[in-house]
Amino acid sequence: MSRAAKLTLGATSLFAISTVYFVHYAQKAEKAAMHAGVVRDMEQQQLKRERQLDFDMQKALEEEYKKVQSVHDGGSPVLDRPR
Repeated sequence: MSRAAKLTLGATSLFAISTVYFVHYAQKAEKAAMHAGVVRDMEQQQLKRERQLDFDMQKALEEEYKKVQSVHDGGSPVLDRPR
């Protein structure tokens, strides 16, 4: 086998191995990025649920307070106090 043939075989083999390694690395990186997106979406959904529960609780408390207290909707004029 001539020297040129050996160099060509070596270079081609190195290129093929490098290509396979790069493709596997890119697939792993893409899979990790997709998984991170799923985790982020789940966290956002959990946060949204918590906020909705908090809102519902505040609304229930407001209704309870309205039953207990008399609330005026600004029917009387506001008096200015001297400062």
